[in-house]
Amino acid sequence: MKLSLVQNLVSEGVLDEEQLAECRGIELNTGEPIDRVLQQKGYVSESKLLEILGRHLRLPVREDLDSIEVPKEFTSKVPAQFARTYNLIAVAKTNAGFEVATCNPLEIHPMDDLAMMLSANVVPLLAPRARITSLINKAYQRSSTDVDELLDGIEEDDMISLTKVIDESEDVLDIANKPPIIKLMNTILFEALKIRASDIHLQPYDERLQVRYRIDGILYDSKVIPKKFQDAIISRVKVMGKMDIAERRLPQDGRTTIKVGDGEVDVRISSVPTSRGERIVFRLLDKSARLYKLQEIGLTDTNLSTIRKLIGYSHGIVLITGPTGSGKTTTLYSALAEINSDEKNVITIEDPIEYNIDGISQIQVSNKKGLTFASGLRSLMRQDPDVMMVGEIRDGETAAIAVQAANTGHLVFSTLHTNDSAGAITRLINLGVEPYLVASAVIAVIAQRLVRLNCPYCKEGHEPTDAQISELGLPRSALLEGKLWRGKGCENCLGRGLFDRTAIYEILVLDELMRDQIIERTSASVMKQSAVQRGHLLTLRMDGARKVAAGQTTTEEVFRVTQLDVF
Repeated sequence: MKLSLVQNLVSEGVLDEEQLAECRGIELNTGEPIDRVLQQKGYVSESKLLEILGRHLRLPVREDLDSIEVPKEFTSKVPAQFARTYNLIAVAKTNAGFEVATCNPLEIHPMDDLAMMLSANVVPLLAPRARITSLINKAYQRSSTDVDELLDGIEEDDMISLTKVIDESEDVLDIANKPPIIKLMNTILFEALKIRASDIHLQPYDERLQVRYRIDGILYDSKVIPKKFQDAIISRVKVMGKMDIAERRLPQDGRTTIKVGDGEVDVRISSVPTSRGERIVFRLLDKSARLYKLQEIGLTDTNLSTIRKLIGYSHGIVLITGPTGSGKTTTLYSALAEINSDEKNVITIEDPIEYNIDGISQIQVSNKKGLTFASGLRSLMRQDPDVMMVGEIRDGETAAIAVQAANTGHLVFSTLHTNDSAGAITRLINLGVEPYLVASAVIAVIAQRLVRLNCPYCKEGHEPTDAQISELGLPRSALLEGKLWRGKGCENCLGRGLFDRTAIYEILVLDELMRDQIIERTSASVMKQSAVQRGHLLTLRMDGARKVAAGQTTTEEVFRVTQLDVF
């Protein structure tokens, strides 16, 4: 059967005889199924292989399993470890038995075992491995037996040795024939990516190791791992990040790349010693994450037109401010992508480079090699740039060179850590830049925060009270359908009522009055108050209130990330 299938690939021109001979040799040497070898070598895509398998075996192919409800009888009778190891999951129960999705139809023995467990016939259908793993993950999510099953049968003496298997680029979907500790770590990583987590925390307590995920900026508890497995898990993480397993008293940093099917994710790993053991944090950076356009990041029509006008200037500094994790880099990249063209030389210096943009020269900061923001920015000026982006202004030297670049005919984008837009002006002055230089160089400051959005699947309106209307600072007539909106919680938002994020903005464009105030060293609060009173500025809370009125988010979310406007 396998031979005739592979010959089909050759006859259809998907594979040539030389590639076939190579793959058959690997199959004989390693025992890996030929279909898995073909995919690992990149000679045939999974979708193409499934299409040919479906035609050859006369089995249906389902590309999408998102809306499937797995029969409870399956999860109660079939261990999660079995389902994960063999990539099998029931998608429906019929009079004929169970319809079971598989990506390895040529492995018939697991199907026989499954039929015995279920005491029923199983009818196979084909689906992509990532979709099957996702559905298994969803079906067994929050199951108390999940961690226990994955760790079942480990002898304590063997725990550390089981962590030391590593590939150059670990595929978190591949847990078949892996040691239990590695299965568990791969499962944690895959679950985090599936629920859109940006960070994974492994936090040690006296009696357990707690797994926590940061989703849309908020930390949530997930799996609980027994304390006796803590050292093995930490050692596994250090092996993945190419860190020193023996060093437990000092902080360490590592990095690795993991595969999720055909995609890749960069992982930065940080460990610090605590009184209860080492604490680990993963930062997940999806290489396949798309670059957002300016119109997709939460700008109102007025703000969008303002930013498009700003990025069309020939010289000056545009500063973006906000705390860590407020979306500053995403806004910068969106602006750069908009102005990127053959007519402009756009160069960036960043730490780290988070997105790669075709047509833009991007430089990675390397403090060890002496390439800092300041020295890199000085070199950029000799590269005949039209537009420069500096990842962050951290010191007086970088600030001074950025101002000099803006005053000599370059458009400069950068970020600062300040609470609001006007605070960026005083920060530059405090860094040692003369007020008259700041006034002449800075053309605008954009402050921003991220707020979570109401879940589109379960949001519903409710009549606001007078107190809520007063808090919002907008008339009742400004509300969408006269109501305030919030998600009630569903499976899509994991019961939280909030799904995904958008940004709220405070865009301060400098005018002549403000330039005079800067030269006179007027305080940031007075400058901001003056701009609001003149109708020249909408604060973060005001922009957030408009998003609440439009039904996009809740008042609690806006108040969580903004300060009260006191004027």
